[in-house]
Parts: sequence; structure tokens; C-alpha cells
Amino acid sequence: MSSIGGEAEAGAPSPEDGDGHGPVRLKKTVFVGSSVLILVISVWAIIAPKNAEAVIGAVVGWISSGFGWYYFLVATVYLLFVVFVAVSRYGGVKLGPQHSTPDYGVFAWAAMLFAAGIGIDLLFFSVSGPVTHYLAPPEGDPETVEAARQALVWSLFHYGVTGWAMYALMGMALGYFAFRYRLPLAIRSALYPLIGKRVHGRVGDAVDLAAIIGTVFGISVSLGIGVVQLNYGLSALFGVPEGVAGQTALIVVAVAVATVSAVAGVDKGIRRLSELNVLLAIVLMLYVMFAGRPIWLLNTLILNIGDYVSRLPGITLNTFAYDPPVDWLNTWTLFFWAWWIAWAPFVGMFLARISRGRTIRQFVAATLVIPLLYTLTFLSIFGNSALSIVMGGDAEFGEVAMNTPEQGFYTLLEQYPGFTFSAGLATIVGLLLYVTSADSGALVTANLSSHLPTPITDAPAWLRIFWAAVTGLLTLAMLIVGGVDALTSATIIMGLPFSFVMLLVIWGLYRALRVEQFRVDAFRTTLTSSLSTRTEIDRRGADRNWRQRLARVTSFPGRRAAARFVEEVCRPAFQDVAEELREQGAEASITEGVDEATGIPHLELRAPMGAEEEFGYQVWPIEMPTPAFAMRSLTTQDTYVRFEVRLTEGSQGYDVMGYSKQQLIGNILDEYERHLEFLRLHREAAAGSALPDHGPGTAEVYVEGDDEH
Repeated sequence: MSSIGGEAEAGAPSPEDGDGHGPVRLKKTVFVGSSVLILVISVWAIIAPKNAEAVIGAVVGWISSGFGWYYFLVATVYLLFVVFVAVSRYGGVKLGPQHSTPDYGVFAWAAMLFAAGIGIDLLFFSVSGPVTHYLAPPEGDPETVEAARQALVWSLFHYGVTGWAMYALMGMALGYFAFRYRLPLAIRSALYPLIGKRVHGRVGDAVDLAAIIGTVFGISVSLGIGVVQLNYGLSALFGVPEGVAGQTALIVVAVAVATVSAVAGVDKGIRRLSELNVLLAIVLMLYVMFAGRPIWLLNTLILNIGDYVSRLPGITLNTFAYDPPVDWLNTWTLFFWAWWIAWAPFVGMFLARISRGRTIRQFVAATLVIPLLYTLTFLSIFGNSALSIVMGGDAEFGEVAMNTPEQGFYTLLEQYPGFTFSAGLATIVGLLLYVTSADSGALVTANLSSHLPTPITDAPAWLRIFWAAVTGLLTLAMLIVGGVDALTSATIIMGLPFSFVMLLVIWGLYRALRVEQFRVDAFRTTLTSSLSTRTEIDRRGADRNWRQRLARVTSFPGRRAAARFVEEVCRPAFQDVAEELREQGAEASITEGVDEATGIPHLELRAPMGAEEEFGYQVWPIEMPTPAFAMRSLTTQDTYVRFEVRLTEGSQGYDVMGYSKQQLIGNILDEYERHLEFLRLHREAAAGSALPDHGPGTAEVYVEGDDEH
């Protein structure tokens, strides 16, 4: 099993991740239901391609006529909600406990953000899209300057912030529930605030099953486009015949490579491929720019950015109601929105998997901005390079790019010197884009169909191999039915059911984030009483207390002093508070363990609150380097020990090492009073909304695979 960075790699799971033990079990209903359905569709398409094509076409026609407006509306809702959460007071909430830190550096994280969400289709449509919109725009006259400007805006729109907002929505919801509340890293967890424990039953199975089906169909589109594109590239370079035989061979090879990468895991496989992928794609982009008209391309890039920003509000809800270009909408906007939705569960899970420790604001900003800047630049350089050839009078190139998109990209490269180099580089980039999509998809679908003991555990290798093979089989089946057109039509169909699930995810995430604000309000309303308690303690022995306080902040105790602090202060304080709580009629228990890294004991006091979230207060030893400003006359150690307070939501960031017994008791009671105030505020809000009260942080928190909470 692989794990993501930091604590997990060290072999010592952090407290918030559970014990990290327990078997990985198959979700039989999800696995059998999704795999059987996909295999049946694949076999049906291979045995009766004409019948499959007719049925798929009829369903797509019904969806486009009845739900075209809906796709435009929900895509906009997703974007507005994601931006609202990021800029609101909820933006500072972490995807994980408060003390968690990011597992990856900025470049590695950004590379995986991009590579997971973009496939080889970027090469496929970077030339075909702008040329098609220029020669056959959805509205207005073709082959004009305005048509050229619209062509790039539509291309950027289909790859822009609207689609990435869908990834951001699923990523922040799954990361929030999995890493902050120890719920499974699965789509069902985002619905916990709405349906409570039923997420672990049939309803949750149905949600995960729908996510797997949408994911496999969404990935199949990219893989289908990929094999067609790569088949032509290999034909142009090495004379490999085009057709089903060559494409089948490519699917087998690519699935094998994707399997090796997925089995290697995130750190050893997907991360390295993503970084290499981004670097090579940048080299290819710069080669085309400098081999062509670099100054003109930079001018068009700035113009395209301005057009995209200024026209985005108008085109976001443009359903062309008065004169709808039905074929154009089905081929482009409706297909792209359904495709983004189909990819959202898989990419969202992967993004959550690599973004633990980031704040929601950081996550949303990076997800919306970093890939957008990259894709905007890529589409502008290749799209405008293609448009300059068409506008220069080469009508034959325009027809090739519009009618056979897989040839358009390589035909563009033929216009520049060094075709063998550029085409070879494009083929490698395409293969890497293909593989990074396939291996990420195999990993996520395998995880979705498994009960995992922790969010950072992966499904077994055999299951990842199975899903890579099933995805390859479905890709082949759809190519036999009708090529890329059949894949796009199937995506429009499969994306619709999950779009409703994403609306429920919005509702559930918003309800859970409101709980975060109740914690802040509880802290604010109890701060006065906390301070008054401190004042009372100070007045009893003012002279002793200020000297004790100064000694505490200027000392950097070692392990022996820390062990003595536990024995003389922490354990007696915890026992006194627990005993008093029991005398007051409340339940209380104390658990004690030893931190493997330092060998120092840690203690936890828990007080159940019935159906509400129980109170948990923990002191956890952390060994840190002695700071440079430490008074060397008072310490000669290179490291010192802090005792951080950790509550249910994670570390509170302050150190109680050196507190007296009375001071530690006072701190425990401060946090206890704050917790009671938090429960009161949340209960009042829940009663006022007249909604079922099923929010993480308000009831039981489950770890998937456990029968008890």
C-alpha cells in the first residue's frame, strides 16, 4: 500500500487518522453493480454496435432537448458556490486537522493538480476547437475577425474555471470530510450532513456506484481520444497502420503502463509522471511559439485573456434559446459540462488525496488558477497558430483540423521545421497525459469500490489492475460503436445522474462548514469567562505567577522534564477533572499512550454528550528544534518538548508545558465550556432551520469499515 507523504510515510499514523490498521475490504454491492453494468454495456456495444449507436443517439437527443438549460445552470451554480466558499469566512478552514501541514511542495502539487484533471484531449482540441469555432461558429458570421476572437473564447470557456470549479467542489468536500472528520475518502461522505449513518448503507452504495460509472465513462472518453490521436501520430512518424487493430494495441500498451504506475502508487508513479508531463508539455508549447510568430502569439494571448474575462459572464448562461445550434451544443458545451461532471468524482478524490493540510482558500485558488493559466496559454498558442494558417488562406488545413481532429495537431506541427522532433515530443506528451489519466482513474475507482481503514490507504494492486482493464475494454467498445462521437454521447448520458449528486454535495458541505463558524462563535462568547478565570488565579498569588510565567516562556524543557510534567501535573489534573465530572453526573474517561517518536506519554480526556459530539481534550508531546533566540544560559539542548492541546478538530496551536496543575485544570474547563457553547449554538441553528441534524462534528463520526464509532 502507498501513502501520501509526511506522517504516513514514517509508519506512525497521526491521531486524527485513526489507528491505521484493519483489513481492506471490498464493497461488494458497489464493485459488483458497477463492474457488471460496465461489462454488459461493453459487450453489448461490441456485439451489436448499430443497435448501441441508435439507442445512445436517442437518449442524447432527449437529454439535449430537455436538460440543455439544466447543464448550463448547474455548471454556473458549482462555480459560484466554490468561489463563495473560498472568499468567505470558511476559506480558512483546513482540509485536515488544524495542525496538519501540506504533504507536497508547490511544484509537485501543482503538477499533479494539472495532470490529473487534463488528459490527451487538450492536444486533440487545442487545434480542432478554435478552427471549428472559427469556420462554423455557434452564432455570427464565420471566418471574420470577430469569429476568430470568439473561437478562442469558446475554447477557453470549455477548459476554463467553470469546469475546474467542479473539480474544486468535489476535492474540497471530500478532503474536508475525510481528513477533518475521519470519514471515508468516498463520495458518500459528502452527504453525511444530510442523511447521517445511511451513507454507510444502500444510499451510500448507490452514490459510490454512480460515481464509478461516471468516472469510467469519463476516463474512457480521454482514452478513446488518446488512442485515436496517438495512432495517427505513430502512423505519421513510423507508418503504423490506422484502425481498430492499431488502436486496440495502443489500449493494451497504455493500460499496462497505467497499471504499473497505479500499482507503484502516488509518490513513486503518478507524481513523477505528472512532473515530467508538465515539463515536456511546456517544452512543446515553447517550441511551437518560437518556431512560429512569437510576438504575434504573445499579443493574441493577452487579447484572449481579456476577451475571456470580459465575456465570461455573458457566455456562462448563454443557452442560445432563440436560435439554438443543437449539433454545436451537443458536440461542445453540453458534452464538455457532462464530461467535467463525469470526471469530477475521480479528479476530486485524487485532488483531495494530495491536498491534505491546505486551507480551502489555498485549494480553490490553486485549482482554479494554476491549471487555467497553463491551459489558457497552451490553447492560445496552438489555437492561434492554427488560426493564422487558416486565415492565411490554407482552407485544406482548416478542413482537416475541423473534420479529423486527431490529424489537425500533427498537421499543424508539419508547418514548422523539425517535424520528427516536435511530433515525437507531442506523442510522448500525449502518452504521458493518457497514462496519468488512466493510472489516477484506476487508483480512485479501486479506492471507491473498497472499504479502507484510513483515507490515506489505497486499494490492493489486483483491484487497480482490474479497473484499468475494464476502462480499456469500455474504451475499445465505444470506439467500435462509433469512435469518438459515441464516447462523447455516452458521457452526456452518464454525467446527468451525478450532476444531481453534486448539488447534494453543495448542500452537505455548506451545512458542515456552518458548524465551523459555531466553533468560532463559541470561542468568542466564552473568551471573557476564560480571561476572568486567569485573573482570579493571578490574584491569589500574583508575585509567584508572573515569575512562573516568565520562567515557562524562557525555558525549553527536554524529555525528562516532559515526562515529569505528565507525572506531576497532567495525570493529576486529568484525574481530578474526570472525577468531578462523574460526581456531577457526566461520563468521563481517560486514555493514555506513549508517543513513538519521543517515548513520552500523552493523555486524553473524553466526555460523551449523548447524541452530540463528545468532548475530547488531549495533551500531545512534540519534539522541536530549540530556537536560535533561546537563552543559552538556560538550555544546552538542541531540541525541546512542547505539549500541544488537541481537541476534536485538531491541534489548537498552543503549548501548556510548564502549566501548574490548577492552570491546566482551568484550561481544560475553558475548552469544556467552549465546547458546550458550541453545542448550544449549533443546536439552536439546527432547530431554527427545521432540518435533520446530521453534521460531522454534531453526531457520531465513523471510520469506514468499522461497525462502531
